[in-house]
Amino acid sequence: MSGGLYSMDQRDFDQTLDLKKVKPYGDTMNDGKTQMSFTLPVPCNDEAIEAAKQLMKKMGFENPQVVYYRELTKGFTFFNCYGNCTHNVDYTSIHVPKVESTVMDMKETDTFIKENIGRKIVVVGASTGTDAHTVGIDAIMNMKGYAGHYGIERYEMFEALNMGSQIPNEEFIAKAIELKADALLVSQTVTQKDVHIKNLVELVEMMEAEGLRDKMLLICGGPRISHELAKELGYDAGFSMNSYADDVASYIAQEMNRRLNK
Repeated sequence: MSGGLYSMDQRDFDQTLDLKKVKPYGDTMNDGKTQMSFTLPVPCNDEAIEAAKQLMKKMGFENPQVVYYRELTKGFTFFNCYGNCTHNVDYTSIHVPKVESTVMDMKETDTFIKENIGRKIVVVGASTGTDAHTVGIDAIMNMKGYAGHYGIERYEMFEALNMGSQIPNEEFIAKAIELKADALLVSQTVTQKDVHIKNLVELVEMMEAEGLRDKMLLICGGPRISHELAKELGYDAGFSMNSYADDVASYIAQEMNRRLNK
């Protein structure tokens, strides 16, 4: 490429990539350029800036720079910093447990259920415990869905009930029993002090005490939920960010079919 102020010669850039030693990428390969934000419980002054830089160094960053800082309230200072990360990871050794199902669109899932299950699947969803946020459960269940992905309520072969937010686990289970639910969907958005873990564990323990755990699919989702965490907590599957009704509905249909044919 040639001409103009923004001309670049590819030879000026390090094109090497070692997947066994992956580092952050900023301007050139392997430069470790990283942006980080954090708050320190100290007054907004020069000492605070130096404290932020020293903290960055202890975290393994070279050439730490505070590019923006501001007092949040008396005794608390927010920082936006740049630095070069000195650490790396072996990308080739990473294995992340994932939900094992083939993602189908709404029509494909409906057809699959008709051909393999032969009846509508009953699903009950809610944001349980103290969680007052419905954005997650609405994206998966509401008829309009999210980002062009229709929610489970629109599916022909699902009978779906979205109970909303702050639903006590006792009430959630009672409704599942009443409707003879095949699957329960739990959304957890609030995660301060790991309250989402408490809510999720409590539900599993209550279902086990009632002898219901093996009779229903139990699925959870939220910004800090992973499939690995969900399995550790006793759930059948977990869905995190960038998950849609297509993902959840496909899994439910295929997992129910798998269990019917065990």
